[in-house]
Amino acid sequence: MQVTTTRLSPDWPRQVKTPGSYDWERSATRWLRELVPARYASYPALIRHPVLLARHAQIQVQHEVRVARTALHTARAELPVLGLPESVIEHTIKLYAAELTQLQHIARSVRVVTEALAGHGTGR
Repeated sequence: MQVTTTRLSPDWPRQVKTPGSYDWERSATRWLRELVPARYASYPALIRHPVLLARHAQIQVQHEVRVARTALHTARAELPVLGLPESVIEHTIKLYAAELTQLQHIARSVRVVTEALAGHGTGR
């Protein structure tokens, strides 16, 4: 009996089953649908073609990364004008930095899932 092991990227999302395992594409689709606005997640073309959904999720997450970067880089200059106390500004900067780190991880995860979907011919 030969046992085959698949080595997954450390960026592989734990919500998505291992490529090639039973129902893995469905788990990938479910996870990707959580990353896009609800109205997009219900479009038939995106539901029927997981690799298309993955592409849209990549674009969505890239946009969110840009937004978080902008918010982080402009916080020190723009938040004091709003009359916020320094403690709130510092907390907000830490929040934006943490969110940016999380979004960058999600972006890498979407990339590896997209590659797996494209490699398994789910572009139908």
